[in-house]
Amino acid sequence: MTEDTRYRAADLVAFAQALFCGAAMDRDKAAVVAELLVEGDLFGHDTHGLQLAAPYLAELKAGRMAGTGAPEVVSDNGTALTWDGRRLPGVWLTAQAVDLAVERATDRGLAAVTIRRSHHIACLATFLERATNRGCVVVLASSDPNNASVAPFGGTAAVMTPNPIAAGIPTDGEPMLIDISSSITTNSMTYRLHKEGKRFPGPWLLDAQGRPSDDPAVAFTDPPGTILPLGGLDSGHKGYGLGLLVEALTQGLSGFGRAEPAEGWGASVFVLALDPAAFGGREAFARQTGWLADACRDSPPVDGGPPVRLPGERALARKRAALRDGLGLRAGIMDALRPWAEKLEVPVPNAMPSV
Repeated sequence: MTEDTRYRAADLVAFAQALFCGAAMDRDKAAVVAELLVEGDLFGHDTHGLQLAAPYLAELKAGRMAGTGAPEVVSDNGTALTWDGRRLPGVWLTAQAVDLAVERATDRGLAAVTIRRSHHIACLATFLERATNRGCVVVLASSDPNNASVAPFGGTAAVMTPNPIAAGIPTDGEPMLIDISSSITTNSMTYRLHKEGKRFPGPWLLDAQGRPSDDPAVAFTDPPGTILPLGGLDSGHKGYGLGLLVEALTQGLSGFGRAEPAEGWGASVFVLALDPAAFGGREAFARQTGWLADACRDSPPVDGGPPVRLPGERALARKRAALRDGLGLRAGIMDALRPWAEKLEVPVPNAMPSV
């Protein structure tokens, strides 16, 4: 199968949901996880879409991801809430956290949720419209206290994960959907390029001796190399600082992280929702952000370059096209799911007829 093979997004969601249900995940959780993994592919984030379904199924089978139950409330003062995720699906937990934070923000102006002991949460961008569609700003961050692949700037031993941070900002048109890592690349992309025998476009890693490298293989040596913080060799102190902030928001505020024994692939999560109605007003907010969006798009591009676009603009356009014309999956994704489909007796969706 290649990216030329296209599927209806709804068929892929139903397929993934059936797989997760077959692996003993609660139906409501399976529905959310399936929808948001496919959303990652619709947005073009194919390292954090359905590619994760097979590893998630393996985690469920091994008992490292819990498929049933609810998070434990650690603390709740109305505006700030902390959950122990109890190793439940991180995609479902984070979706619930965003929805709850937005609900409380519309009453209180702002609300925050932190989650400890969540499983992996996939693509941060896929959660943002849950807030922006309701007129709220959302800030979302994630780290994995059980793993380390990014060294502090100037060091050679990994301490942190790529530590993504995302924000959804409503405007008077389409929202701005910001999703960036505090490292120069991600673990998933490093693994993919290593598997495919490809290199990065620049020295984005350090080998175990601290020498710059564009070869993802240096991350898989013994001892391993590290991924550079955002900004790379010249300005990596900026990504390093951002990574520290994410660690504090996710693990510090949830009160659980690297200071505890590792439990396996997972996440610590921070969600903050803000309702502009409680500040200068929603209409005034949209007028300001709309002006900013227009000004950015109107900025003359560099010579020979494409027009300036806003964060999330290409992802939303790609989603519209894929919903209309079908979603092409990267080679290998369906191949990894076919054995699970056979084992769980779930029919594989038919590809759309080629045009």
